[in-house]
Amino acid sequence: MEMIRTPLYEEHLKCGGRMVEFGGYCLPVQYTAGVIKEHMAVRTACGLFDVSHMGEITFRGPDALRNLNHLLTNDYTVMADGQARYSPMCYDDGGTVDDLIVYKRADNDYFVVVNASNKDKDYAWMKEHVFGDVTVEDVSAQYGQIALQGPKAEEILRKLASDDDIPAGYYTALFDRKVAGVRCIVSRTGYTGEDGFELYMPAADAPVLWRALLQAGEPEGLIPCGLGCRDTLRLEAAMPLYGHELSAEITPKEAGLGFFVKMDKDEFIGKEALAAKGVPTRKRVGLKVTGRGIAREHQEVMAEGRQVGMTTSGTHCPFIGAPVAMAMIETELAVPGQKVEVMVRGKAVEAEVVKLPFYKREKKA
Repeated sequence: MEMIRTPLYEEHLKCGGRMVEFGGYCLPVQYTAGVIKEHMAVRTACGLFDVSHMGEITFRGPDALRNLNHLLTNDYTVMADGQARYSPMCYDDGGTVDDLIVYKRADNDYFVVVNASNKDKDYAWMKEHVFGDVTVEDVSAQYGQIALQGPKAEEILRKLASDDDIPAGYYTALFDRKVAGVRCIVSRTGYTGEDGFELYMPAADAPVLWRALLQAGEPEGLIPCGLGCRDTLRLEAAMPLYGHELSAEITPKEAGLGFFVKMDKDEFIGKEALAAKGVPTRKRVGLKVTGRGIAREHQEVMAEGRQVGMTTSGTHCPFIGAPVAMAMIETELAVPGQKVEVMVRGKAVEAEVVKLPFYKREKKA
C-alpha cells in the first residue's frame, strides 16, 4: 500500500528529513541535526513537528454530549467552550480502543483528535455505537497539524499571532484564529512534556505556516523535529503510546489512567467490565536501568526468579541522560525501589522501579 504524504512532505525534504513509514504515512524520523539534538532543542528551546497524520473527528447535534459520555471513560458533562479533555475509549471488556482528546467548540459541537494509526478503527467504532440526533464526521483530510513545543514556544508564537489568538491555559484552545495570516485552531497541548501548542489549519495552508514558524523561531533555536525525538520525549515524560502502554489487552486502569475513568458516571462502554475486574493485578511503572544495557519494548521483567511483567517502551533518554523503560508488572511489586531485571537479548540487566514521570518540566512562577 502506498504511503500517504502529509501536506508538509516537500517541506521535510527541504529540511533534510529522513522519511519513513508510520501508521501508513510518510513522515520524517529525524532531520540533519539528529534525534539527540532535536530532543534537547525541545527541552531547552523549541522544536517543530508535523503531526498532520493525527485524525480529526467531529460530533455535532443535540445528542453529541450524550454520545461522548457513552463512548468515553471521562466525563464531558461540565465543560467550557474552548476546553480540551483527555480520555481513553474502551471496548466492552474494558480493553482500550484508543486514547484521544475532545475539544468543546460550543454546545452540541465537539472536535475530537485521535491517534493516526487508529483513526479508521476509532471512526468505525464510534459510528457503530452512536445513537440519537448526532452527526459524526471524519474530517482528517481537511486539516494539517503542526506542533510547536518547548519553553520558547509562546515567545515564538507571539511573533506571528496576537495576544487574543494565544490560549492562556493548558488544555484550552481558541478556534478560528490567525497565526502568520493563516486561519487555524490554536491549542495549548502537546505530547512532549513541555509547554507548547498544536495548530490545526486547512491542509493547503500548512506549508506557509511551517515556513513562517521556522523563520520566526530561528533566533530562539527552533529546529524541525521528527518521530524519533517525539518518542524519546514522550517516554521521558511518561506519556502512554497506544500499542505500547495502552492496547485492546491493557485497560486504562492498568495503564495508570484511573483518574480519567469516571466510574461514578451513569454508564459508558466498558464500565461494567472494569468494575468486575476490580483493583488491577498489574500496573504501569517506570524502570531505571541500573545495570549495563538499554531496555526496549516487549522484554521480560524478572523478579524473585520468575517473570513478573513486560516492558512496553524503553530507550536511552537524552535529557535525563539515562536508559529507562515503562513496563506492566504485578501490582504488589509496582513500588519505587523494587529491584527487578530486564531480559535484554537473553541477558539479565538490573533495573529498579521508579516513580513516573522520569522528567517533569518546572512550571513558570
